[in-house]
Amino acid sequence: MIEVRKYKSEDKVIWNEFVSTAKNATFLFNRDFMDYHKDRFEDFSLMCFEKEKLVGVLPANILGDTVYSHQGLTYGGLVLHQSINLLKVFDVYKNILIFLNNKFISFLNIKIIPIFYNTIPSDELEYFLFKSSAKLIKKDVLMVIDFRNKLKFKKNRREGVNKANRSDLEIRIDNDFDTFWNNILIPNLSIKHDVLPLHSLLEIKRLANLFPKNIQQVNVYRNGKIIAGSTVFLTQTTIHPQYVSGNKEKNIFGSIDYLYDFLINQYCNDKYYFDFNTSSENDGAILNSGLLFWKEGCGARTVIANNYEVNTNAFKTIKLQLKG
Repeated sequence: MIEVRKYKSEDKVIWNEFVSTAKNATFLFNRDFMDYHKDRFEDFSLMCFEKEKLVGVLPANILGDTVYSHQGLTYGGLVLHQSINLLKVFDVYKNILIFLNNKFISFLNIKIIPIFYNTIPSDELEYFLFKSSAKLIKKDVLMVIDFRNKLKFKKNRREGVNKANRSDLEIRIDNDFDTFWNNILIPNLSIKHDVLPLHSLLEIKRLANLFPKNIQQVNVYRNGKIIAGSTVFLTQTTIHPQYVSGNKEKNIFGSIDYLYDFLINQYCNDKYYFDFNTSSENDGAILNSGLLFWKEGCGARTVIANNYEVNTNAFKTIKLQLKG
């Protein structure tokens, strides 16, 4: 029998211990990361037990009559124990729906964790969403490099790297967040898109102090002056540049090509993938051809990340047809 209950602050240690060994978790699900913006979201994370053993958790928040997994995180979904089997995941999923329905919550919105973040296969949830007639509401196109089948930079990207070499650029993993964010990232986002980064500078520095192996700042300099940089998120399987930006001379000096070439090769020894993030917009309805051209030129290819919404009433009708 699966028991589902809401996460409480007293559960922090057992929660963090669980996600540290789960088969489809990253440091984003650690409560120290999740709680950096707890003032912006009403937490509704769930914990699933079998005979007092934690077998699954759902990082989540609630808004209106819908629980989301999680609006403050890039990806979410049901985080599972390494040894759990398919039919047990069905029990976990169904009991989550029952629990939510009993709380008068109408919908569960699930952002599937991209497959390359998993340490072992973990597509159970997507199958059960299909069985419960969940609605596919978003399909993101992610551009990803698989280091086990790595493609070379195309000529135009390689020319950018050569241009950078001729320009005597220097790259440092110096964790100088302040200079990059204040001089490059924040001004660029403001001018180009009239937005701020998802994290504040104070938040990203605090998170980097909490997760020094997972969050690093890589900067590009010319004649001692910063001209580009990237705030990089590192998981067990994947390199992900969370923020990348350069000054107005980035094309002249090839600083962004140079930076990506460095990031791809610097961290690849113990990682399997490089995640360029999405190249689609409007819930997947539009493809950004410029981003596709640039990322594919670096050797990236397509992975799809799905987002579903399921009615919690589905627990009444969902059935598995078993044979054998």
